[in-house]
Amino acid sequence: MASAALWCRTIRVRGGPEIHKQPLLSRRKNWVKIVDGIGGRGHKSSVSSGVRVFTSISSDLRTVPNDLVDSILSQVAQTDRGVLLTSDEHKKVAEVAQALRKYCVDKPVTCPLIFGDWDVVYCSVPTSPGGGYRSALGRLIFKTNEMIQVIEAPDIVRNKVSFSAFGFLDGEVYLEGKLKALDEKWIQVVFEAPELKVGGLEFKYGGESEVKLEITYIDDKVRLGKGSRGSLFVFQRRTQATV
Repeated sequence: MASAALWCRTIRVRGGPEIHKQPLLSRRKNWVKIVDGIGGRGHKSSVSSGVRVFTSISSDLRTVPNDLVDSILSQVAQTDRGVLLTSDEHKKVAEVAQALRKYCVDKPVTCPLIFGDWDVVYCSVPTSPGGGYRSALGRLIFKTNEMIQVIEAPDIVRNKVSFSAFGFLDGEVYLEGKLKALDEKWIQVVFEAPELKVGGLEFKYGGESEVKLEITYIDDKVRLGKGSRGSLFVFQRRTQATV
């Protein structure tokens, strides 16, 4: 109850009173009356009706990002991380991602929520995560089972793509890199040469690679990012560590 009162007291309602003038824990009776009025049990509030209106609005503001997150996750579910979506469906995902931007924390790069285990559940460009394994030809040979990114404090990033080749040969590609903050929203990750494991074989190939990503939204459930070439990524937090 006290936290709800704090929310109301720190907001100025346009055309209404300055709520912050009311002490946080004083006039608890008035707060109860406001709630009663919203609940439809009469109009007993002894303060401005503008306060009642904003109490309702504040609840809506808290639910809007949650609704958008649920929407974007439902749109990308069971789409092979976006591969099966039409161009119009990709546009709808991009619209929701754009709407979530305004709810992002001010400095997402410094937000501790970036750490953890994440499933890559969507990318607007299939080859951006996984490279050739996710190209049109690669997907015919390699069926992607999991695509995971782990970010560990203070600056370690681990990517893993597990697959089944030709339907019977399991394998995985593993990359490890170091994260560097470029500013409050952009990060850079320099990865070492990828490591391929197939059956009993294990070897490294290629060289270092580098990616830059803007964090456009983050909470305890999802993380959205946009690559330097415009690719949109949606990461969903995993409940268990796997990499």
